[in-house]
Amino acid sequence: MKRNLQSLVFSGAVLAAALSSLSACAPLLVGGAVMTGIVATDRRTTGAQVEDEGIELKVASAVRQDLGDRVHLNVTSFNRKVLLSGEARSQADKDRAEKLAQNQENVQSVVNDLAVAPASSLTQRSKDTVITSQAKAAFIDAKDLQVNSIKVVTERGIVYLMGRVTAREAKRASDIVRGIGGVTKVVRVFDEISEEELKRLSQPPLSK
Repeated sequence: MKRNLQSLVFSGAVLAAALSSLSACAPLLVGGAVMTGIVATDRRTTGAQVEDEGIELKVASAVRQDLGDRVHLNVTSFNRKVLLSGEARSQADKDRAEKLAQNQENVQSVVNDLAVAPASSLTQRSKDTVITSQAKAAFIDAKDLQVNSIKVVTERGIVYLMGRVTAREAKRASDIVRGIGGVTKVVRVFDEISEEELKRLSQPPLSK
């Protein structure tokens, strides 16, 4: 069953990569993680999840209106922490994108990892999508990680990991990703929690 799930997920990512190539004229992407259909525990509050979705949309819209195609931007928000990845044509455009993100409601902090470089190629974006899929599939296979507790974003072979995790989980996830072909660097954008908090979060809700 697990192998079938991994095969389905991987095939879905390859299809997503192909579709991305067909629609790659769009300069902005919202959210970097794939496999949103997999049901697992999300360690954010419901309010934070809703706010993160709104933050991604608002930041992407603000940057699109202000900078247009001068930035190929991937916006990912987790627990109100915003990651900006992709490429900007100039340092001024990179700085402007960060300022626009910081000005949006509910944003607590911004990690600006935009590269000052031409937009990545369609081939590279397809490779990035497959890397993200492979990382997620590997997390499913790992018995000591919860797949939906970690967001994976890949840009130009650089893998960004976001989530609320323990120090043990952060190291485990990073080690897994470093073993995937095509990964050039792993950047951890985690909120660290204790093992005690993880135990509390993992407990099923009390039935009424």
